[in-house]
Amino acid sequence: MAGDLFVVVAPSGAGKTSLVNALLGAERGLRLSVSYTTRAPREGEVDGREYHFVPRAAFESMIAAGDFIEHANVYGNYYGTSRRWIEAELAGDHDVLLEIDWQGARQVRTLFPNMVGIFILPPSLAELRRRLTARGKDSAEVIERRMASAREEISHVLEFEYIIVNEQFDVAVADLQAVVRAARLSRERRADRLARLLGEFR
Repeated sequence: MAGDLFVVVAPSGAGKTSLVNALLGAERGLRLSVSYTTRAPREGEVDGREYHFVPRAAFESMIAAGDFIEHANVYGNYYGTSRRWIEAELAGDHDVLLEIDWQGARQVRTLFPNMVGIFILPPSLAELRRRLTARGKDSAEVIERRMASAREEISHVLEFEYIIVNEQFDVAVADLQAVVRAARLSRERRADRLARLLGEFR
């Protein structure tokens, strides 16, 4: 048996991390993949919790060894998802959730064509800009760069099976839960898990 692979993509500021954390708290049996990165830890971040923080040389060695199912260079720092961990979790019948960008999602789909792709949209670009500004973390230049990146990210929204608009947080969390539960109840998944019971009806 194998678990389901959920891939969540969203532009910066759309609320992806908050939604994912709420989903993990509400849905049992869903495991979050912790990415590797070459960027320095931010205040409050813990190695192995937010990311696995590794030196650039180590990351490049992992690329050469084929250790990632996807990786990307974002603003000068590498980010990547462990192939070994994902494959082991899915083979153990555990559902796995990835938070990555659209390019990473495209790479993952080539290896896991049955992945469930979920795109989180902001209510509007104006609201996205307001949220980015309200965080108070970025300069005007960085915000403009994030807005340009958001437009590029959003242009790929139709590559995903599910699209959730994060206008009301509680509603968006409920929508995420609905996607996870629907996938777990799909014909392919239930037929595998209930093979013995279904055989009694034949």
